[in-house]
Amino acid sequence: MANYLIGFREGLEAALIVGILVAYVIRVGRRDLLPGIWFGVGIAVALSFGFGAALTWGPYGLTFQAQETIGGVLSLIAVGFATWMVFWMGATARTLKGDLEGRMARAVQGAGWAIVLLAFLSVIREGLEASLFVWATVNSAADGWFPLIGALLGIATAVGLGVLLFRGVVRINLAVFFRWSGAFLILVAAGVLAYGIGELQNVGLLPGAGRIAYNIADVVPPTSWYGTVAQGIVNFNAAPTVLQVASWLLFVAVVGVLYARRQWPTRRAPSAAGTVRVDSQERTA
Repeated sequence: MANYLIGFREGLEAALIVGILVAYVIRVGRRDLLPGIWFGVGIAVALSFGFGAALTWGPYGLTFQAQETIGGVLSLIAVGFATWMVFWMGATARTLKGDLEGRMARAVQGAGWAIVLLAFLSVIREGLEASLFVWATVNSAADGWFPLIGALLGIATAVGLGVLLFRGVVRINLAVFFRWSGAFLILVAAGVLAYGIGELQNVGLLPGAGRIAYNIADVVPPTSWYGTVAQGIVNFNAAPTVLQVASWLLFVAVVGVLYARRQWPTRRAPSAAGTVRVDSQERTA
């Protein structure tokens, strides 16, 4: 479920961006630029999958300590990207369409490669973020390919929904979706942070590997169905170290409070945050 949401959220962001670019060139009568957009999108998607494959199979053949070190460091980087992603979308969702169309207008006036570059850069950011964060959650899970399947299903759902939004078949409140999915991803990122710290403790790069905060394996067995579900969604650990627990609590407290203050301010001025334009007509986000 966690990886499905990650794939869905990142895929939907990319789908909305592509939809805005396509709608703009159609509206200004430049359908000849569509192949360039799809070429840039295709290259970005291919590189994103290649990056994910390199993360998955690249460490094979390395020593156990090297694999643990790479896994721990990349998990921490993934947490940083996920946190930035959540706050970036919350801050720019209202101006995303205007910013993209402004860049698109300049690209239309320039060479054809400017269109390819704009489409590529708009999608590759989402793709690399998704690849890294999904890899981190899959790497920490113990249920094989299921997390990866969840992420791919989320991306497929996002692409389908993006097409329906573009054609005006469905309307959803994207502001509410991104707000609550961002809050949930903070919990997922906290679990990945704790996992990464545990990996670095195992190889001696961080202290406190033997200092267990608590052990509730008898209450929530890691091999039980509910233990497996909890591990797959929020990286549940029945016997974390003191440093893992402290890091999890500090991350949720600091990032969660900052996010809540941005998304649910005590006084909110009237705004048009509930709508987005994906073509010539304004539709509910």
